[in-house]
Amino acid sequence: MSMTRRSVIKAIATSGALLGLGVLSPRLAFAAWNEKAFRAKDQGTAMQELLGGEPQPSAEILLKAPDIAENGAVVPVTVSSTLSGVESISLFVEDNPTPLAVEFLLPPGTDADISTRIRMGKTSKITAVIKAEGKLYSAVKEVKVTIGGCGG
Repeated sequence: MSMTRRSVIKAIATSGALLGLGVLSPRLAFAAWNEKAFRAKDQGTAMQELLGGEPQPSAEILLKAPDIAENGAVVPVTVSSTLSGVESISLFVEDNPTPLAVEFLLPPGTDADISTRIRMGKTSKITAVIKAEGKLYSAVKEVKVTIGGCGG
């Protein structure tokens, strides 16, 4: 297929307009943001608001985090799972001022394997919750923090 100068200019203008729309309307990107869950002050409320229930422990979830975090501002966390039909992976830090740290929504067919860095204000349990085929599963690990990351 041969592209003419006019079709190239049209493609550039269209993509620029779409990019500009995203820059000018950032609230559209946050349309699915669950404000109640992210602002909840305790882990139980955050889980209920985000997921609608309590997860069951699962050996099919691998939660990797350091035993001791020297800096709570940047705690590396990796979550992977062999569960099928994973829809989302969420991380909660039990003793943080707002326990829900992050939620990853995974498109169908995506490997359930994420890595990120989270903030921890003090020594606490990290809970990874996976929603797979409509059911909730979890894994928990305690991380000792030596320097606070949430204003500490």
